[in-house]
Amino acid sequence: MDSFIIFGAQYLYLVIVIAALVYICWQPKELCWKIALCAIIALPLTYIAAKIVSNFYFDPRPFVIGQFTPLLPHAADNGFPSDHTLLGSAVAAVIFFFHRKLGFLLFVVAFLVGVSRVFAGIHHFADIFGSMVIAAVVTSIVSQYIFPLAWKQFSQKCGKTL
Repeated sequence: MDSFIIFGAQYLYLVIVIAALVYICWQPKELCWKIALCAIIALPLTYIAAKIVSNFYFDPRPFVIGQFTPLLPHAADNGFPSDHTLLGSAVAAVIFFFHRKLGFLLFVVAFLVGVSRVFAGIHHFADIFGSMVIAAVVTSIVSQYIFPLAWKQFSQKCGKTL
């Protein structure tokens, strides 16, 4: 059982990234550009938002509070938010904007990443939910307000080459 938890906590987020890349590669050229542009905007903003929020909320890691050895070695720093869950959720949110079913499925996998990190003893559920909320909110704002303007500018500059 520990092997599944360790895999989920360390590597499962890569399944989300690979699935998203495969989905993007199978799309028409213009949609590929749209998804890429949305990701280029949303992913860094999600990370920045998470770093800002982490300055206002400190959540000691479970192994620090409970004084036990986690399944994975980890620094005894702020556990909020979970970076692995944040990345998985941000990628899922970008895909969700373009393909609801796949995006939802990727959110489920991101949640499993988070659950694995909780079972590994390196995060609390608040860290996981916080990551998912930050990713969903930032990507929602990007997709509704920033992306349409950016796409208009980008498509005007690239013209018919898309």
